[in-house]
Amino acid sequence: MKNIININYITGLILIILLMTACDMINTSVPADDGILDGPVEGLTREQGAQFLAGDIAFNNDIFNAATGLGPFFVATSCGSCHAGDGKGHPFTTLTRFGQTNETGNQYIGNGGPQLQNRSIPGYTPEQIPHGTTFSKFTPPANTGLGFLAALTDDQILANADPDDADGDGISGVPNYNTPPDYFKPQWFHKSLDGRYIGRFGKKAAAIDLLIQTVNAYNEDMGITSDFRMDEPSIFNGSVEMPDDVADPEIPAATVRNVVFYLRTLKAPVQRNQNSPEVQAGRQVFMNISCGKCHTPEFTTPKSDIAALSNKTFYPYTDLLMHDMGPELDDNYTEGTAKTYEWRTPPLWGLGLSPKSQGGQYFLMHDGRAKSIEEAILWHSGEAAGSRDKYKALSPAEKSNILKFLESL
Repeated sequence: MKNIININYITGLILIILLMTACDMINTSVPADDGILDGPVEGLTREQGAQFLAGDIAFNNDIFNAATGLGPFFVATSCGSCHAGDGKGHPFTTLTRFGQTNETGNQYIGNGGPQLQNRSIPGYTPEQIPHGTTFSKFTPPANTGLGFLAALTDDQILANADPDDADGDGISGVPNYNTPPDYFKPQWFHKSLDGRYIGRFGKKAAAIDLLIQTVNAYNEDMGITSDFRMDEPSIFNGSVEMPDDVADPEIPAATVRNVVFYLRTLKAPVQRNQNSPEVQAGRQVFMNISCGKCHTPEFTTPKSDIAALSNKTFYPYTDLLMHDMGPELDDNYTEGTAKTYEWRTPPLWGLGLSPKSQGGQYFLMHDGRAKSIEEAILWHSGEAAGSRDKYKALSPAEKSNILKFLESL
């Protein structure tokens, strides 16, 4: 009997060990907060947390097909396919814009513009760029921290503008004013200039708020109609009315609003290794060579309708303004009141995590042309030429430190 008990005990012990080992093999460690871009801001209520989750599901899990309204012309089948892990897009997901060379407007609106739909559902032919028309490539940006940028007042943005270079530093910075769609409802912090409002989102700052950005992404990227925008995407030289077989709107307003809430309440990227002497030294060099004049390090939000976004100091490294980036970055395409050579200062937070969503390497600048952070710096010209030249003159140790700082963001 004793031997039987011992055998049973040993057998049970072996089973427990095997189960524990199996669990260890199955369980994966939770990624560090500074190693991912996804996740909500702290301080959401229970109801807000539920809406964040609903928006997360719509953004990442809703994959459209012909039966659910995709197209008939499109670029992507879901929001998340262009923003893996809420990070930057890849050359395979880069968007193509065409048809506008000055601020008078896009000549192809209603006839394929402003965005190329290079894919289509069965029975339709994908769009092609009109012959001889100039175009620009836009790599999808990272999504995190957008709610903090959306919460800033127009006055906070305009405080950094210097259209006439009054201080003589060679850096101007101007807002991009855009005509809003009918469904846009200005908030208390928006200021109108002849019916136009300051854009904040997109490579050319064409989207005034995240609702406009989201509605246009559904429509122009996926061919999905909503209560806010019921028109099916058209293609150049095709019929304006070329609907699919799914009744409009193809998604309800509630879904759009959930996605907007999700984008507003994604956490800000968390800096890594910020106490490293090299990173701290690199930040100082970054400021010394005037990079911070456009990549403004710090803002504080005013009171927001979302308490978790109210009165928060954050570090995006952008001024949300348009800057002359020189002839090499002039794509002869624009949006709003921006010139063809002007680009919005992109936020640098989350920069070091970009390879996680870009196939293991960097694709930086507006079109992904730069394959490293240093290459992106060297592409700077126009108003940024002075800072670029100062970077070139740095010692190898100083260059290493500034790159480590940028990788930490």
